[in-house]
Amino acid sequence: MEFLRTTLKELRDLFIDDGNLVFLLLSLITMISIAVKWLGLEPIFGGILLLLGYLILLAESVMRYRRKNR
Repeated sequence: MEFLRTTLKELRDLFIDDGNLVFLLLSLITMISIAVKWLGLEPIFGGILLLLGYLILLAESVMRYRRKNR
């Protein structure tokens, strides 16, 4: 039973290692989707904003991980 619990925890941590990152990414997607659908932002600009947002959030997550593990 302990093996199963450990395995499931590892699988969860594999996909959701940083809950804050998941929340921020979902927020970014939601905000840009609203801007494209309801505010008339061109889809190409929405895509560019998504890419830039992903890169910024990834860099922030990596820096936070490095600070935590020093």
